[in-house]
Amino acid sequence: MSRVPGRAVFPTVDALQAELQELAAAHPDQVRLRRIGDSRLGEPLHAVTVGDGPADAVVIAGPHPNEPVGALTALTLIKLLCEDSKLQAEPGLRWHVVACADPDGARLNEGWYARPGDRRAYAEHFYRPDLADQVEWTFPLTTEDHRFDRPLPETRALMRLMDEVRPSLVCSLHNGEYQGAFFYLNRHDATLARRLAALPGLEGLPLHHGEPELPGAEPIVPTVYLTPPGAQVGRAFGAGGSSADYAAAFGALHLVTEVPTWADDRVADQSPTGRTYGQILAEGAAARRDLIDTIQAGMRAVAGDLSVRSPFRRSTSNTLETFRRLGELEEPMPDLARPATVAEEFGNRQMLHLMRLRLLGTFLRMLDAEIAAGNLTPAIREQRRLLTEQFETWYGQAEADPPGLPIELRKLVAVQLGAILSAAFHLAEGPA
Repeated sequence: MSRVPGRAVFPTVDALQAELQELAAAHPDQVRLRRIGDSRLGEPLHAVTVGDGPADAVVIAGPHPNEPVGALTALTLIKLLCEDSKLQAEPGLRWHVVACADPDGARLNEGWYARPGDRRAYAEHFYRPDLADQVEWTFPLTTEDHRFDRPLPETRALMRLMDEVRPSLVCSLHNGEYQGAFFYLNRHDATLARRLAALPGLEGLPLHHGEPELPGAEPIVPTVYLTPPGAQVGRAFGAGGSSADYAAAFGALHLVTEVPTWADDRVADQSPTGRTYGQILAEGAAARRDLIDTIQAGMRAVAGDLSVRSPFRRSTSNTLETFRRLGELEEPMPDLARPATVAEEFGNRQMLHLMRLRLLGTFLRMLDAEIAAGNLTPAIREQRRLLTEQFETWYGQAEADPPGLPIELRKLVAVQLGAILSAAFHLAEGPA
């Protein structure tokens, strides 16, 4: 982790591909760069293979295009494996690294890649597809009451790669915004979980002790959770399984790393706030309903005028429906009268800021696509004005309640790298 170099920006898709080509040219005897498929828009998808161990590991970076830390981690891992023969040999793995699993989506986020940690740039240039359009959540899935068999081209490329190498380890690299670091494992392995939980502190990153990302997620140790089954998400939102579901067919250890963009000690503060847990949840639910009502009203106002089939339009419509379903699926929480912790209050409040700016920012990009195409109807122009004012209001509220300082990119990469290698060496140790 201490050997991770500093980085000031996230690479664009073209810059990332250029770096991969340079690595392959610099280490022709160690690096194999090959095309494993194509994106929905025809972008080539590449995997880099390093090492010749008897077992195989697959590392997936950028399965969500607004989460580019994994691309830097992928580059760092490849370089370290090429430079350090001992590191390459000891885990006994042949590594297959996909440095950008969704290049089409990544290109739609490049407007903020040069300004990591800039909250306005992030919101104004943000893009994230809905669950059923995400690489991570479109693996085939069949349960008693749900079937999904519409994997995206990018997902099919990852499936072919796993089918070919039958991995022992699969790592999916993610990053978030305001929350602390946390992890998912598909095995109840307390030893590995404790090792993972110790990594963020080495770089001064807080652990996430607020609400779990997925309600009801079962902790192995604090901040390391058992991976929820894909059926739990897929059935509710019309999506598929995750890479963890597909990796299970090979008996692979599956690891998800989640690191934050901003650091704030409140995400780990277990002290009471003086307010009840029920009050915190009620306030959050009311604010989410207001957000949904605002976006729905804007969508109704322009629905008859929209003419551009932009990804922003599909994301806005589908994500709005996802938020609505999340509200319907919220289960009654026990012990609502107990004192809420600072971490819970902070997490709920920051999630509201995040949802507001992400969803409204994407809506405005949808309207801008219409305007750029010459579709300047009165309704579109009026909603662009009104929702720009609303964005500024919500942005001002978020800025008055900031989630700490942006984290140095090197630290985020170091934690992801440490997690990957911890899992690899843990596998190499064999059963306890």
